[in-house]
Amino acid sequence: MWVFRRDRLLILLLFSALLLADFSLHIWPKLRGRLFGGPGGLCTCSTGGSVDSGNASSPHRAGWRNQTRGRPNDGAEPPVHQGPHELAAWAGHGMQQPGPREEASSAGKRTHQEAGDGGAESRRESPALHPQPRLRRLLAHPLYSGPGLPLGPGDYLLSGPEAARSYRKKVSRWNRRLKLRKEDRNVTSPEAPVQLNLQASWLQFHREINRHSLYPRSSPTVDKLIDNLGHFHTISADYSQDEKALLGTCDCSQIVKPSGVHLKLVLRFQDFGKAMFKPMRQKREEETPEDFFYFIDLQRHNAEVAAFHLDRILDFRRVPPVAGRLVNISSDILEVARNEVLQSVFFVSPANNTCFFAKCPYMCKTEYAVCGNPHMLEGSLSAFLPSLSLAPRLSVPNPWIRSYTFSGKEEWEVNPLYCNTVKLIYPYNSSNRLLNIVDMAVFDFLIGNMDRHHYEMFTKFGEDGFLLHLDNARGFGRHSQDEITILAPLYQCCMIKKSTWLRLQLLASPDYRLSDIMRESLLLDRLAPILTEPHLLALDRRLQKTLHIVEECVQMQGEEAVLINELLEEPTTPLADPET
Repeated sequence: MWVFRRDRLLILLLFSALLLADFSLHIWPKLRGRLFGGPGGLCTCSTGGSVDSGNASSPHRAGWRNQTRGRPNDGAEPPVHQGPHELAAWAGHGMQQPGPREEASSAGKRTHQEAGDGGAESRRESPALHPQPRLRRLLAHPLYSGPGLPLGPGDYLLSGPEAARSYRKKVSRWNRRLKLRKEDRNVTSPEAPVQLNLQASWLQFHREINRHSLYPRSSPTVDKLIDNLGHFHTISADYSQDEKALLGTCDCSQIVKPSGVHLKLVLRFQDFGKAMFKPMRQKREEETPEDFFYFIDLQRHNAEVAAFHLDRILDFRRVPPVAGRLVNISSDILEVARNEVLQSVFFVSPANNTCFFAKCPYMCKTEYAVCGNPHMLEGSLSAFLPSLSLAPRLSVPNPWIRSYTFSGKEEWEVNPLYCNTVKLIYPYNSSNRLLNIVDMAVFDFLIGNMDRHHYEMFTKFGEDGFLLHLDNARGFGRHSQDEITILAPLYQCCMIKKSTWLRLQLLASPDYRLSDIMRESLLLDRLAPILTEPHLLALDRRLQKTLHIVEECVQMQGEEAVLINELLEEPTTPLADPET
């Protein structure tokens, strides 16, 4: 009997010891954290070191506009060259608290991020954890903070009332079609009519486009637009106009393949803004194979993001804002797609991943599809420019266009004096056009883009308008190769804008090294890291080669002939006869 009672006592003591150990190791640390804010607790107090991605003052949300202005109450002075719009933005910097909508959107953004894999989540958290001291110092430099080119009332692309009327009509048309669809199907859809917000970031972006660039240096609009592209929910998805034009007309005999393997979609968001979505087709560490021609290369979503940041660092501001985003291709694309052709190309792979492909006769194969994991897919979102009905654009063949066949060469590839001919042709003989071509060549050389066969420009600004640096997805393909022929406009013409030359020199200095600036800037994107380290280092190497070419030109022709001040006005008389 005593033995039986002793066994029960031993069992009771054993269970008590286990309970005490569990309490000490698991329950007490959490309870202590809740009570005193210790490790592992859920302390809700806010500290100066908070890195909440929903905070309006975090680097991710504030973006570039915080880099030169410092923190609130730090004694920073407003930029004296800015207009009333920028001064108002500067005065309000750091003083706005996130309202209910911002907090809700931040919560939604975090929920959206949690749907991805752990690696992607850690990349998206990195922007708030890394300061940008070099980038902030660069943007405070006189070359970036000095007075910009003068702007008059007629130097903006759109007039406010005209743009508002046009977009109101589009919203009304959208809502009418939505109502008709509901009536035809006799269903009650949860989709609410769209309300046009005249303060929407995409509309503000359109209004700020001017004669010299797509956006002002210190405008907060671009950062807000990028943030919206990163988390606003979509209300429609469709093929781009280019792909629609190819339906049923694809020809395998064409050397330049249509966009079947370069799938892109147009997404419309809750604020009625639109963006071009390019999905991930290649991992960041993969290089373009050596035997690939430039015209059959894959398009890379991270190249679009990196090209936007580089264009901004060079102070060109000719690439529309681009944001990286993890997209749910089921809810963000398939469920809001009304195009039956687009709906028909979705399928579930053997690995249970949702996939889709381009609708083109010789591309209707699952080998060319892009797939989620199982639904989430990385991609780039490029903000749309104003519609062609509001702001017509001119597409012009690049004088240094490459041969798009497997053999054969263009004249510039065999004639080193080719630029002398170009200088006699209107408008390259009488405006900034040739200087802008050189700018574009420098930009393309840095990103490794050989596919610049055309360029576009707004017709409103005439021959002196800036060139749009669109469609940069074929950049950053091979970090181990520098295609020097991309710089043919520079070394054949031996001329470059003095402002461009000065910035290139600055970005080659140790304090403002281009790779360091790009590394910091790209951390602001949700999909960071965007570029691998070899690609970042390749930027420094290519920059040095560009500077070396300019130095050789200066030695041969003199500084005055090579470093050209940009024309601020259209010349009244051309430099040569346009008919020559």
